[in-house]
Amino acid sequence: MITALYLAHLNPVTNAHVEIIKELKKNADIVKVMPVIFKYDDKEINSKSFPFNFESRKKMLMSVFGDSIEITEDYSFFAPFKKYLPPLLTPKSWRLRKQILNGVEGKYFSYTGDKAEGYMLKIYRLKPKIGERKTLSAASVKEKLYDAAQGKKSSWKEDVPECISKIIEEEWKTVEKYASMEDMTTRVVGMKFPKEGWSKK
Repeated sequence: MITALYLAHLNPVTNAHVEIIKELKKNADIVKVMPVIFKYDDKEINSKSFPFNFESRKKMLMSVFGDSIEITEDYSFFAPFKKYLPPLLTPKSWRLRKQILNGVEGKYFSYTGDKAEGYMLKIYRLKPKIGERKTLSAASVKEKLYDAAQGKKSSWKEDVPECISKIIEEEWKTVEKYASMEDMTTRVVGMKFPKEGWSKK
């Protein structure tokens, strides 16, 4: 039994994500998809960089794949986020690895299209396979969504499956909410974290 671990923002789920997951399904018996979640106590933190919550992203994934993949909350960071750094040297960072491998039996590998992320996955002994970085990024799709919300011409619907575009339209208030907001995130060691919850009081 081989399990593929796919850790990603998936915010939103794009054609590129769908392509990656389809490839993983060909190379593994189980595909465990883990959209990243940032939590402050029991509340998920969303922002301009992470507009759609876990349930919305799960709904997007299920609209394409149904129950043919596992979708879990195991890639969750809990405030204060600074306690996950530096990687390897903090108990929280190793607890995260344990979460990611929750329920995984037999052989496994993780996937990333990012070399820096691949290095981190290797440090955590998550056996990364580094694929080609897709030209379509969720960040560029988000920008197109925000353009549309502000009345600008946008081709975002070309970048997501039709079933996902319908979910995004159902949640258009979320897009409108963050379109004109400042991005309340900070980049540390190549990864974005919400500013809220970075240093929990």
